[in-house]
Amino acid sequence: MLDHVTPEQIEHYQTYGFVVVDDFLTPDELRQWRDSADAAVKRRLAKISEGLKTGEVKKSFADRFKKPAKAVLGDKGIQNVRNLARKVLGSKLVPEGFGGTLNSNQGNPESYYAQVYTQVIHLAKEDPTLGNLIFNERLGKVAASLAGVKGIRLYHDQALFKQAYGNPTAWHLDNPYWAFHSHQAMTMWVALDDATLSNGCMNYIPTSHKSASHTKNLNIGENFAGLLKLYPDWAKIDPAAAPVKAGSVAFHNGLTAHGAGVNMTNKPRRAYAVAFMPDGSTFNGRKDVLPDDYFKTLKVGDVLNNDKIHPLLWREDGASSASNRSEDRVPVGV
Repeated sequence: MLDHVTPEQIEHYQTYGFVVVDDFLTPDELRQWRDSADAAVKRRLAKISEGLKTGEVKKSFADRFKKPAKAVLGDKGIQNVRNLARKVLGSKLVPEGFGGTLNSNQGNPESYYAQVYTQVIHLAKEDPTLGNLIFNERLGKVAASLAGVKGIRLYHDQALFKQAYGNPTAWHLDNPYWAFHSHQAMTMWVALDDATLSNGCMNYIPTSHKSASHTKNLNIGENFAGLLKLYPDWAKIDPAAAPVKAGSVAFHNGLTAHGAGVNMTNKPRRAYAVAFMPDGSTFNGRKDVLPDDYFKTLKVGDVLNNDKIHPLLWREDGASSASNRSEDRVPVGV
């Protein structure tokens, strides 16, 4: 794994909101990441499948009721009902953020979103090999260098496997979904297979991070270009396709608009995303993928510095909790 980026790569990232770093992983690290992610995803999906059959796992509220509610109310109506319920009951009882079953989007595999990709969150805390790759000071130093911050924490990690003939990933922003807001938030997108124009590589709207807002975003749904109605000037910018070969990575700012096309091949396009949070970031009220018990202890403005939930990967003064491997951490959300 590389332990540095060049000044040119830093400049490209900060100017355009993304950068591709070739051959970031060694061949052995790629093999480890791909094999471990494959196995971890299969374990989680098996747990969901068996749990739903036995009743030990319950579908999330969204997985149970979104389809019939959408048929009656539409997406806008559903959001209005959620907002009203949140206003009446409070954000602790009606939290904002990811509502998947066992931290995956596969509770209802027939839904449109479940067929965009197989999304499985928080695997590094379960799998020692993934933990060793992700809870890594070198990784933290690279991310901090690109973001221009003096310390950086893991926000979350997730497998994103776009199935054969998988649906397109609509234009969206990352950081507005998350439990903190920062103009230095970042995602690292690791290509576990060659990501090509045919199988749904990433596409970015260059410089969009400079005018994006934390309050204007859309969920990933069937309206591929819906985000451009919120930011009409972005429609005038030529998108940049980012094919990435296996073992290479793309870093993008949490406010950079990005999406992916249909996987037009008969094989999955496997990727893994690692989300980074600048050290010192504070809670914004959104639950997102935070563990239930931890979420209930937080109030807006609290610093998100729990090393078991958000390990410190690198800090300029040499402090780090990255040496605490996955087996030393509490399970998160599963």
